[in-house]
Amino acid sequence: MNEYIQRIIDWIEENLKNEFSLEGLASYMGYSPYYCSFKFHQATGISIRRYILLRRLYLSTEDLANNRKIIDIAFDYSYSSQEAYSRAFKTVFGVSPREFQLNQMPVQSFAKLTINQGEGGFRMNIFRETEVEQLKNRKQELFDQDVLNILNGQVMYEEFKNKKLMGDSDYIPFNEAMCVNATTTSIFDHAFIQTRAAGHDESEENYRNKVIKPLSNLFEKNYNYIVLWFGEDMFCQMNLLTILAYLEQSQYNGKVFLNSFREDEFKVSQTELTLGSYYSVYKEVLVNHRKPTNELLPVMYQAIELFLEMQTENNRVIKYISKNKHLPTSELLKRLFEVFPTVGYGDSQYIELIDKTK
Repeated sequence: MNEYIQRIIDWIEENLKNEFSLEGLASYMGYSPYYCSFKFHQATGISIRRYILLRRLYLSTEDLANNRKIIDIAFDYSYSSQEAYSRAFKTVFGVSPREFQLNQMPVQSFAKLTINQGEGGFRMNIFRETEVEQLKNRKQELFDQDVLNILNGQVMYEEFKNKKLMGDSDYIPFNEAMCVNATTTSIFDHAFIQTRAAGHDESEENYRNKVIKPLSNLFEKNYNYIVLWFGEDMFCQMNLLTILAYLEQSQYNGKVFLNSFREDEFKVSQTELTLGSYYSVYKEVLVNHRKPTNELLPVMYQAIELFLEMQTENNRVIKYISKNKHLPTSELLKRLFEVFPTVGYGDSQYIELIDKTK
């Protein structure tokens, strides 16, 4: 069946710039349109039309980055008009194609799906030293002693610190999963620690040792620059939102840079951020589970949309688990990692959902 789904994906990819016809796909595959549509959704967690929409829009960001005319891009991807393309683009990314073209903002990647990749398919590649060296050539000042690098998780922190990838600057990890469990309006105070520890079913002492103590440099030192290393998936972006909200809460007045990357490769998109609205977004989204009222980077906008969907009882991950709950947990976990890279959950978050659904 995986080979069958991969054939569908390959056909779609070859015809991305043509007007889509489910009947044409069904004829190619030798099955009914309903069967093709049903099996694709069962295996990938999204509809064929949604997959095509996201792939076209994601690929179009490369054309925008290369300053192609927006109307030409729209017709290239089979939109009836520039307006139709712009509406679809803003719905997915939260900004217009023109805004994206002018500001070159990071977005969530939506790569071609490959069903049951080899084990190395979703690991970050080994060339991060090369990528960091290129960053150094562009921003030498971010490698000095008055710079703090905040890294998403202990594993990334240990590699960066041990290899001194950012030179003589300081390194700290943010060992949290802010995309699950309740949080508080104040960040990193006693109420926050109580609430987060209870959500993770940990003692306050263990939570302090795991999450708060490693952040001591953030609380105790002053830095001219803070560099945030967070992936583009929803898990990482909710952690990023929390750190940005804390910087505003603590009235940090230095410069802030986001180094955004995909988890399965290490191509860094560096953006200088302006503080000012992230604390209000944090309260709207993570505390109250509401849509933000401020404009955001596309990558965070997309992650928030996914985060809010994940708060619903019948979200796309729950649906996928329900349709595949006959599988052993180990196999289902493997598939969830492959099918939902933009979610970014770890084993514990997925196992909790599997246990609830099964």
